[in-house]
Amino acid sequence: MKNLKKEKKIRVNKANPQPPTSSLPPELMAPAGDWTMLHAAIKAGTDAVYFGINKLNMRAKAKNFNITELTKIARLCKRNNVKTYLTLNTIVFEDELAEAESIIVQAKQSGIDRIICWDLALSELCNKHEMPFCISTQGSISNSLSASLYKKLGAVRIVLARECSLSEIKKIRANTDLEIEAFVHGAMCIAVSGRCFMSHHLFGKSANRGECVQPCRREYEVYDTALDQSLIIGEDYVLSPKDLCTIEFIDQLIEAGIDSFKIEGRKRSPEYVFKTVSIYRRAIDMYFEGKLDEAAKKNFLTELETIYNRGFSSGFYFGIPSSADYADVYGSKATTRKEYVGKVLNYYKKAKAAYIYIDVGTIKINDELFIIGPTTGVVNLHIESLMSEDATVGKAGKGEKVTFPCEQLVRQNDAVYVVKTMQ
Repeated sequence: MKNLKKEKKIRVNKANPQPPTSSLPPELMAPAGDWTMLHAAIKAGTDAVYFGINKLNMRAKAKNFNITELTKIARLCKRNNVKTYLTLNTIVFEDELAEAESIIVQAKQSGIDRIICWDLALSELCNKHEMPFCISTQGSISNSLSASLYKKLGAVRIVLARECSLSEIKKIRANTDLEIEAFVHGAMCIAVSGRCFMSHHLFGKSANRGECVQPCRREYEVYDTALDQSLIIGEDYVLSPKDLCTIEFIDQLIEAGIDSFKIEGRKRSPEYVFKTVSIYRRAIDMYFEGKLDEAAKKNFLTELETIYNRGFSSGFYFGIPSSADYADVYGSKATTRKEYVGKVLNYYKKAKAAYIYIDVGTIKINDELFIIGPTTGVVNLHIESLMSEDATVGKAGKGEKVTFPCEQLVRQNDAVYVVKTMQ
């Protein structure tokens, strides 16, 4: 497969962007692991959010929500014209059927829009209670016949297997009227649509129950018992793929007729959700304005590199991934990191200014900040001016209280972080 940065299959050129060939924008769907991420996704311009509660979802190790919070989630999202999708996408055991049914009933009563599942028992329970449902990528759907069978079962959408190429997606699109959802950004798994037993075998934590501890991401040693010697496996983490990134060919995905673009990342940070969603939001909007050119894509890619990533790959969209698509580090290759510096003491609505206390480190003119809180979500800004005790200053340090312009509302006790460039 071609390296992402060398991919040349681009329909829009820098000098003369073409008008859109698709009439309707795809839905942009964001992950939400907690209230902070949910507010961040909404603020960044998402059309839909997907999330789990602390039962029967594939991100059991994420923070997740409580079932009693479903009504509050639905009301917040409806006020902001954001769809809500509850993930119940693990395998389900016999003694969990009654609980699964209870969750579906409560989700419907709470105003949740859809369930994401793949266990056929859950699809049957959704039909019983007239709750719309989507078939998760765990269903490994990779052809239109499978789509038609799921349609007969009542599904309103299919989430295609990650292993589908762009060419295959176009063929499926031509042969089904079901909504099609596909991943556009985030972590990829070495196994077929996440069906991996490595975590279960080594630690008794099943990936198919949302408990994966990701042993595949680590560095491995090969031991030769005959020679009593061992070797560290090269520089590549051969079980750990790079992250999917489609920003450089997002126009082709739009033109393929995909209904929903899904961003992976319920276990990542609020600023990851905010940045990623806002970048894909801008890219989609620019496409339909006829302004998405090669230069804009490159700028978006540079922005995406500032937040958590394992390096970027185009996944399976243009063929089977090669050795170039393995991660070459353990953890993130982000070009920036955030450092905690303090907390918000007050926000002056009339002046649109934040008043904060510096716990550690310094803040100075031109610094980039993240202000993060459970109701605020994420506010990203640059310091244009700084005041300490009614005096204009260039920087301030530990123990000082400072005020600076902040167009968006922040709240008392929100955490303040300075964004630092990685050396």
